[in-house]
Amino acid sequence: MKVACVQLDIAFGNPKENFITVEKKIRDAASLGADIIVLPEMWNTGYDLTRLAEIADVEGEDTKRLLTKLSKELSIHIVGGSVSTKKGDNFFNTMYVVNSLGEIIAEYDKAHLFKLMDEHHYLEAGNGKNLFSLDGIEMGGIICYDLRFPEWIRSHVLDGAKIIFVPAQWPDKRIDHWKILLQARAIENQCYVVAVNRVGKDPNNSFNGNSMVIAPWGEILWTGENEETVKVVELTLSEIEEVRKRIPIFQDRRETLYK
Repeated sequence: MKVACVQLDIAFGNPKENFITVEKKIRDAASLGADIIVLPEMWNTGYDLTRLAEIADVEGEDTKRLLTKLSKELSIHIVGGSVSTKKGDNFFNTMYVVNSLGEIIAEYDKAHLFKLMDEHHYLEAGNGKNLFSLDGIEMGGIICYDLRFPEWIRSHVLDGAKIIFVPAQWPDKRIDHWKILLQARAIENQCYVVAVNRVGKDPNNSFNGNSMVIAPWGEILWTGENEETVKVVELTLSEIEEVRKRIPIFQDRRETLYK
């Protein structure tokens, strides 16, 4: 399975420009032979949270229209990172997953809101898991700050996820945490982790990419640098079961001790 990580800069508060950029990057990734394309967090608006009433995607309609059109045209799966959405009277940080038939197969609102970037003042938290299947493989998707909650990711893996996708806008001042936590999540869950972070700046933070693809044994298969890029990485799915047989942590769990 070939996964394309789309590491890009985001125009602050400018959905029109960002939609043009994302469409181009998706087409670039498809031309490289990817099976799945992964986008970063909040790519439609960035963290221009004070203007969400003006710029958030109402019911996600613009995002869903773009992703379903491109996935069907290009015969490619898209893990749509996340976008700011307005649903009813509330705003959310929402991930859409679209299969190669142009069908929306998952919708997830970020469960853990990050107070250091004021999400809790403007956004509502989601309350559901994000599990889906592409090409017969069970997968899960979380968003940025969710990474700091290992029990949340473990719950997805216990329900069958073999690949965890992590779109983010993770500031460079805490980039070491990003790297270590991603590798730890892959090792402790014996799964692939595909994480896509943005680059560039907004009025409050600087972002330096370092998107990563990590194998179930913990090997870092690729790390992005501090620039826009589209990188295709091949995942060897049989490695998941091989690693789990070598160290059978899921058989050795003592769940009654963890409650």
